Amino acid sequence: KMVDEFSSFARLPKPIFRSEDAVDLVRQALFLQEVAHPQIDYTFAAEADAPAIECDRHQFGQAMTNVLKNAAEAIEARRRDAPLDYRGRICVEVGYDPQHLTVSVADNGVGLPQGSERILEPYVTTREKGTGLGLAIVKKIVEEHGGDLSFSPADEGGTRVQLKFARDPAETIQGSEAAE
Repeated sequence: KMVDEFSSFARLPKPIFRSEDAVDLVRQALFLQEVAHPQIDYTFAAEADAPAIECDRHQFGQAMTNVLKNAAEAIEARRRDAPLDYRGRICVEVGYDPQHLTVSVADNGVGLPQGSERILEPYVTTREKGTGLGLAIVKKIVEEHGGDLSFSPADEGGTRVQLKFARDPAETIQGSEAAE
């Protein structure tokens, strides 16, 4: 597993941007996690008429899957010490502005670990069986899509991850290179 993830990280291909329905891509990734984790309550909300974005369909899906899997693992970790009535929840929201599409994933799991500023570095993990590459891959994908990734505590003690994707990454990346 670690070799496979390292290969994915080391050889992450250049994204091939096409116009995609990002809301549909988020729903697809969410559906797969709902099937895999029926003991977790999932909610989804999207702003009406979210526009298409230029993205690499496979890489966008990979980023969403990694973040959703982390949220489910955080819930499982909390469940070990939680009262019997504890029920895991993952809330996914999609919003947009003229330049970006934002996906927010909030869970009520164990929350951010001590030293959480390092969780985006390759090989840094807080999980027994983790490789420390999942979030490094997400960060790389989001950056190559002209966006950024942030973490904050969620309302119920878990974590909120915000993935911000440029609606037109080629334009955003060219603009930031011109500013340098």
